[in-house]
Amino acid sequence: KMAGGSSNYWEDLRKQARQLENELDLKLVSFSKLCTSYSSSRDGRRGDSNSDTTPLLNNSTQDRMFETMSVEIEQLLAKLTGVNDKMAEYTSTPGVTSLNAALMHTLQRHRDILQDYTHESHKTKANFLAIREREDLLGSVRKDIETYKSGSGVNNRRTELFLKEHEHLRNSDRLMDDTISIAMATKENMTSQRGLLKSIHSRVNTLANRFPAINNLIQRINLRKRRDSLILGAVIGVCTILLLLYAFH
Repeated sequence: KMAGGSSNYWEDLRKQARQLENELDLKLVSFSKLCTSYSSSRDGRRGDSNSDTTPLLNNSTQDRMFETMSVEIEQLLAKLTGVNDKMAEYTSTPGVTSLNAALMHTLQRHRDILQDYTHESHKTKANFLAIREREDLLGSVRKDIETYKSGSGVNNRRTELFLKEHEHLRNSDRLMDDTISIAMATKENMTSQRGLLKSIHSRVNTLANRFPAINNLIQRINLRKRRDSLILGAVIGVCTILLLLYAFH
């Protein structure tokens, strides 16, 4: 009777294991189809930019289905693990030692099935999450592109204004460089003329000392030279001020 009761207990465990395995097989098939349909609906939204509302609703529904099916599959895997643990406890019972080899073979087969289903569940879930993450990223990139396109007119106008201002600054710098070059050349020319005038003045003073009669003539020449120098300096100053005003206008 004990042997018969133990045998019935083992058969009940096997029936529970097979039933859970069948349910898991159906759930995993549906889980895989959900992943495929989610990818297809996202592809459809990329191909049709005018159907944003419906695909978003479908994907939201699929997200809820994904969460629900994940929980159901985890519960079935936990139940199947519990049945396998009970079967393992049964094989270690002293009264069934003679059948231990056959029982261990059956138990190992159920364990392999459990391991395969667990691996398939984790793989399908990882694929689904990867597809959703990739599609969310692509959707974010598309939104950024549309935002950029909608604001491209304002951005182009700002860029054009910046380019014009940059060109104006470059022209001002170029004009300042030309003004400085002219001023330096004028300074060098005036320095050269100053040396020449000093030499001439020295010679004229020598002649004046030798011939006092022409001293009055030399003084008149000096007065005219000073007047010319003042006029030339005033002209140069006015020209420089006008160039600076034009450069910073």
